[in-house]
Amino acid sequence: MHMTLETDYAVRIVDFLAASNQKADARSISEGTCVPPRFALKILRKLVSDGIVQSYKGAHGGYTLARPGSRITLREVIESVEGPYMISRCQQDEYACTHQACRYHRIYAEISESVRRQLDSYTFSQVEPCGAVCRSVKEQEKGEAEGCPGVDKQLP
Repeated sequence: MHMTLETDYAVRIVDFLAASNQKADARSISEGTCVPPRFALKILRKLVSDGIVQSYKGAHGGYTLARPGSRITLREVIESVEGPYMISRCQQDEYACTHQACRYHRIYAEISESVRRQLDSYTFSQVEPCGAVCRSVKEQEKGEAEGCPGVDKQLP
């Protein structure tokens, strides 16, 4: 099990906005998070739609968090992109699992609930800055799009 790349990017974007604590345009967000510009815009639309990020239009427009990072959980961001967290598709109503006959349904539900509680316990103001570790990774990535491997700097 792992998060999708889109979810990883969404977490980076929210973390960037929480750390900067000011309005940022899409280009700055893309460059600051190493998220490709078009993908960043797609993710920002989802985050705005779910009330996690606020957008401002116009010449001095940009994006900020819709509320303090201390009130945004990791679960909210993950579920904004992926939908409700479930460890197994058998937990989904539209899946053809007969919940009463499935021997693992209860176990999967307990695990999923445990993960959701854990994700709810982390906010974007609690996570420590990565400091030297991130700087080391950035130094290794230098040379490709100013430290962002595979990122095209063109915004639409």
